[in-house]
Amino acid sequence: MTKRHSRLPDEIADAFDFQAKACRDLASPFTAALCETLAARLDERSAFGRRISSWGPRAKADALALRACGALHFLARSGKAPELAAAYPPDALDEARLAREIARAIEAHDDFLAGFLDRPPQTNETGRSSVILGGALIVAAATGLPLETFEIGASAGLNLHFDRYAYDLGVGAFGDPSAPLRLACDWRGAAPSLDAPLQIVSHAGCDVDPLDPGEAEHRARLLAYVWPDQSERLARMETALACAAARPERVERADAGDWLAARLAAPPTRNVARFVYHTVVWQYLPLETKRRATAALEAAGATTSRETPLARLQMEADGDTRSAALTLTLWPGGESLALGRADFHGRWAEWSGVVPHRLA
Repeated sequence: MTKRHSRLPDEIADAFDFQAKACRDLASPFTAALCETLAARLDERSAFGRRISSWGPRAKADALALRACGALHFLARSGKAPELAAAYPPDALDEARLAREIARAIEAHDDFLAGFLDRPPQTNETGRSSVILGGALIVAAATGLPLETFEIGASAGLNLHFDRYAYDLGVGAFGDPSAPLRLACDWRGAAPSLDAPLQIVSHAGCDVDPLDPGEAEHRARLLAYVWPDQSERLARMETALACAAARPERVERADAGDWLAARLAAPPTRNVARFVYHTVVWQYLPLETKRRATAALEAAGATTSRETPLARLQMEADGDTRSAALTLTLWPGGESLALGRADFHGRWAEWSGVVPHRLA
């Protein structure tokens, strides 16, 4: 365990250990080594180290290790620390060199690195659009209706327009083959039907701290949270950012609970299904925000009919470092179904075959 060799408090070292394991499970040995190096080397001689050491019991929930890794990756990509960048991929991992260059980077850029920790990670992983597509197809098949879509924790809106990408899904292709972004996902098990009548009539999303894909600094921040040894994800993020920047829609700045309460309180459109979704965001929301969001969904669900159904798709962490749980709740009725599991970055989805009863 890293914490045996760490100068950090046990609860902080544990958070870095957990993230290192998750990174290895998700095919990023460089980021795993970076987490372990930080846990072993950080101390209170720097502002960066002091902030991390004093974070407290929310270190794991706040993804502190990813904040720290993102800070260093941002710096490495910025051109301001060329020696640090040279210790990053595509060069082979040299842990002694990496530790040495991290120490130098902290000494030279301590205030910047400490300040970067203020904001939570916003990976906005576009590969998750494959899972969102699967959930939307299930709702479209169950309701027989077009969908209004609402995403909470939408960041820069890269998954807001999941229906506008092209897909290779193992079980078949979906979408416009000429789309600038093509996503590959291995759909396993009882995959959703690609023949479902999917029609999206509107897209909306909110985030407490939205990023603008048209702004260079915001793009740099998102790219910093992509793991450096995963070049395919970095290239995909670049393309997704360019696609989002070209669209007029932007994510609204709002608390998820307040935003859902306002959106779902509006009279629903008849013969349209409302589709709320969120991917790896619930763990970051304050308890009060979760309470308001859940109450808004339940209140809206209580007034639904076959002509005005409501659905909620969740792709969220549940303690497994290798995959996220997929859950769908559909009103009227409020039945919650365990749809299966998915890779956090959208490389695969394992569908259970459990589907809601057709409403229409």
